[in-house]
Amino acid sequence: MNLIIQGMEVENSDLRELAKLAGANHIERITGEAFRLRNASRREHISEYCAEAELDFAFVEPTVQLKDFGLVAMDMDSTLLAIESIDEIADMQGVKAQVAEITQRTMRGEIVFAESLRQRTALLQGVEQEALQYVYDNRVRLSPGAEKMLQRMKSAGLKTMVISGGFTFFTDRIKSRLDFDYAAANTLDVQNGKLTGKVLGEIIGEHGKAEVLNKVREELGLKREQIIAIGDGANDLKMMDAAGVSVAYHAKPVVQAKATYAINHVGLDGIINLFE
Repeated sequence: MNLIIQGMEVENSDLRELAKLAGANHIERITGEAFRLRNASRREHISEYCAEAELDFAFVEPTVQLKDFGLVAMDMDSTLLAIESIDEIADMQGVKAQVAEITQRTMRGEIVFAESLRQRTALLQGVEQEALQYVYDNRVRLSPGAEKMLQRMKSAGLKTMVISGGFTFFTDRIKSRLDFDYAAANTLDVQNGKLTGKVLGEIIGEHGKAEVLNKVREELGLKREQIIAIGDGANDLKMMDAAGVSVAYHAKPVVQAKATYAINHVGLDGIINLFE
């Protein structure tokens, strides 16, 4: 197998030691932050070594290429975006700390997502609708490497999709800005220019994300093995399980434990290095 090593600073001494640990016989440079160790084997201590050296690692079959996939689906908040949009809306209401605490407990899997979203949205009652645009214009930040990753995946022929437990106000704009093929999220109820504190329709949570992904997969005529899913929180687990390859991006421990690969130190563009 190939052992892909990535990090903000990758020392030659680390590469040599990892090649020795994995029994690899050749080291290749992919980018300045990514290296491929060929003919590597899964052995003890590699995970511990990489954790201590602040490196990401992944064992990948050398025959798997990006063009073998047909769709990449990703979470929005704290995955595609480097923020939690609902927390930033809450900041407009002076309740960010309360909402952020619920958000973190939800991402760790301590609260059922649908109930969590209802609780957090209720705290937004009375927020002016124009505050959403302020958050989008002034608080939204893409995660490092997001645009590079999407451009490379599109050039390889993959369809792109953002599936969020957040709100359509943001996914609609992100879809247009980054030219996503598909987007799905929850819809905030707005009356007289203010948020009512409610969500319209059925909430897209853990199960809803997987259902949306499977629907699009079937429409495209793809197999599960042709899907890449990227997420960070417990509500992404069903979506990630519906994909052939799942990537935990700067994710909670419960997500990293179940994902195919985990990226903790580099940006989203680190995903394309796995299959180059």
